[in-house]
Amino acid sequence: MAFNPGEFIRQVRSETSKVVWPTREETIRTAIFVGILVLILSLFFLGVDSVFGWLVKQLLALV
Repeated sequence: MAFNPGEFIRQVRSETSKVVWPTREETIRTAIFVGILVLILSLFFLGVDSVFGWLVKQLLALV
Protein backbone atom coordinates (compact mmCIF):
# COMPACT_ATOMS: atom_id res chain seq x y z
CA MET A 1 0.00 0.00 0.00
CA ALA A 2 1.58 3.26 -1.15
CA PHE A 3 1.48 6.40 0.95
CA ASN A 4 -0.30 9.25 -0.81
CA PRO A 5 0.32 12.62 0.92
CA GLY A 6 -2.51 14.33 -0.99
CA GLU A 7 -5.06 11.74 0.14
CA PHE A 8 -3.76 11.97 3.71
CA ILE A 9 -4.24 15.77 3.73
CA ARG A 10 -7.80 15.39 2.38
CA GLN A 11 -8.63 12.86 5.10
CA VAL A 12 -7.16 15.07 7.81
CA ARG A 13 -9.21 18.05 6.59
CA SER A 14 -12.34 15.89 6.45
CA GLU A 15 -11.86 14.63 10.00
CA THR A 16 -10.95 18.09 11.34
CA SER A 17 -14.18 19.52 9.94
CA LYS A 18 -16.12 17.01 12.11
CA VAL A 19 -14.56 18.30 15.35
CA VAL A 20 -16.92 20.27 17.58
CA TRP A 21 -14.80 23.01 19.13
CA PRO A 22 -15.80 24.38 22.56
CA THR A 23 -17.16 27.89 22.84
CA ARG A 24 -15.25 30.64 24.60
CA GLU A 25 -17.58 30.36 27.61
CA GLU A 26 -17.03 26.60 27.86
CA THR A 27 -13.28 27.05 27.66
CA ILE A 28 -13.25 29.73 30.37
CA ARG A 29 -15.57 27.71 32.62
CA THR A 30 -13.42 24.61 32.22
CA ALA A 31 -10.21 26.56 32.90
CA ILE A 32 -11.68 28.04 36.10
CA PHE A 33 -12.84 24.60 37.23
CA VAL A 34 -9.39 23.12 36.60
CA GLY A 35 -7.74 25.99 38.50
CA ILE A 36 -10.02 25.50 41.52
CA LEU A 37 -9.47 21.74 41.46
CA VAL A 38 -5.69 22.19 41.28
CA LEU A 39 -5.81 24.59 44.26
CA ILE A 40 -7.93 22.17 46.34
CA LEU A 41 -5.75 19.17 45.51
CA SER A 42 -2.52 21.08 46.17
CA LEU A 43 -3.81 22.09 49.62
CA PHE A 44 -4.86 18.50 50.30
CA PHE A 45 -1.45 17.11 49.37
CA LEU A 46 0.28 19.85 51.36
CA GLY A 47 -1.70 18.70 54.39
CA VAL A 48 -0.94 15.02 53.80
CA ASP A 49 2.75 15.77 53.30
CA SER A 50 2.86 17.88 56.46
CA VAL A 51 1.23 15.12 58.52
CA PHE A 52 3.63 12.48 57.18
CA GLY A 53 6.58 14.80 57.78
CA TRP A 54 5.50 15.34 61.36
CA LEU A 55 5.05 11.58 61.87
CA VAL A 56 8.51 10.84 60.50
CA LYS A 57 10.05 13.46 62.81
CA GLN A 58 8.26 11.91 65.78
CA LEU A 59 9.41 8.42 64.85
CA LEU A 60 13.01 9.56 64.32
CA ALA A 61 12.97 11.32 67.69
CA LEU A 62 12.25 7.97 69.34
CA VAL A 63 15.40 6.42 67.89
